Amino acid sequence: MSELHWMTAKAVAAAIAKREMSPVELVNALLDRIERLNPRLNVFIRVEAEAALEEARAAEAEAARGQLRGALHGVPVGIKDIIDVSGLPTTCHSKILENKIARADAVCVAKLRAAGAIILGKLSTHEFAIGGPSFDLPWPPARNPWNRDHHPGGSSSGSGSGLAAGFFPMALGTDTGGSVRNPASACAIVGTKPTYGLVSRRGVFPLAFTLDHVGPMTRTVADNAMMLGVLAGHDSLDPGSAPPPRSADYMKTLEHGVRGLRIGFVRHFHEIDVPADPEVTAGLERVAFTLRAEGASVIDVRLPALGDFAAVYRAIQQSEAWSIHSEWLKERPGDYGRLTRRRLMAGAFMGAGDYVMACRQRSQMIHEVEAALREVDILLCASAMDPACRIDEPEAIERNYVRQARAPFNVTGHPALAMPTVLSRDGLPLSVQFVGRYFDEANLFRVARAWERAACTDALHPPLEG
Repeated sequence: MSELHWMTAKAVAAAIAKREMSPVELVNALLDRIERLNPRLNVFIRVEAEAALEEARAAEAEAARGQLRGALHGVPVGIKDIIDVSGLPTTCHSKILENKIARADAVCVAKLRAAGAIILGKLSTHEFAIGGPSFDLPWPPARNPWNRDHHPGGSSSGSGSGLAAGFFPMALGTDTGGSVRNPASACAIVGTKPTYGLVSRRGVFPLAFTLDHVGPMTRTVADNAMMLGVLAGHDSLDPGSAPPPRSADYMKTLEHGVRGLRIGFVRHFHEIDVPADPEVTAGLERVAFTLRAEGASVIDVRLPALGDFAAVYRAIQQSEAWSIHSEWLKERPGDYGRLTRRRLMAGAFMGAGDYVMACRQRSQMIHEVEAALREVDILLCASAMDPACRIDEPEAIERNYVRQARAPFNVTGHPALAMPTVLSRDGLPLSVQFVGRYFDEANLFRVARAWERAACTDALHPPLEG
């Protein structure tokens, strides 16, 4: 326990339950690390040091009495700043909402609190979860701990960067076109976009109603599974919420391995549709080889082309985002960052016919992915086609956001998880994505854990001082 900042959420919860660790000691250690390193990484918009210490003292007293609130008792967490935390601003990293105070916790935050988690503060994001790393906003963009000159992925940028930097063992992110999985890919952590509707979005500022997901972000697969177990559940007040067909214990089969599982390798995404960096391709081949050696059957499968998925995604996302932002864009255009304004304005030129046609194509794409998942248990494919680019090169960032295979599964709503494969020659993380059947996150975690165990990806930490 000499390096408290690298402890997993699972290990922290177990140590606190056995009274082998003080939540106060842990929070103080993390706050010290944040104070030293956050000025270099811009992970936090707001650190709630005193409130976190008060929660830690309460958690310690409860543990001493044997009164554990839940699976995450005493575990610190960071919250992406488009998610409401009662009494704190939900700024969405924007001047538009700079002083908007949340009246209540978002459902996902309330569930974490009920399970005993301690909130450390609000984390950097891209403006309204769409603007990209921008330098014309009230707060600077988060940076990648593997190389601070590089992009940490977005829009859950602070969540991914802070996890990789050892600021907290778990964080909340949101994913509309890959915004949990992009930072997971760029920062060598684990990020899951659950089945659409599995986690309530009530209290989360929307980007696109039918594409938005809330997801867990952690450094290990086990922590991700444990966190999703707390977050999952039907919310009758979220119109997109869907009751899962069965209750799931995501930890139960975590260590069962992949023997007997059928894995579909979507090679054409990175070989034909958007040719990937050779190091990314080599990493994906290594994952396929390893899972085959572990007893899974790996076969090639074909889905709609990435370009077709991208066209449907753009029409839906831009239309829905415009419906949310149109009044502010007319009344306060100068209060948006330049990049956010440009991306949101594209929705003004989408017609009703474009949206309806995209929805019809979406139904066909869902049918095709469902057909593939009747033949295999899990899909294996690329997440990012390249390692993270520099943060100060706008053209490279635009290219980086297009060269990915994450948005297809926002279109279809299937659960998807991104995690590291290896590091590039330049010391930047490379990644893989696993995709599962609706509400079958348990098998998703099972495959991800098999790869993590074989490749020791949970031991990857950036070379940060302190």
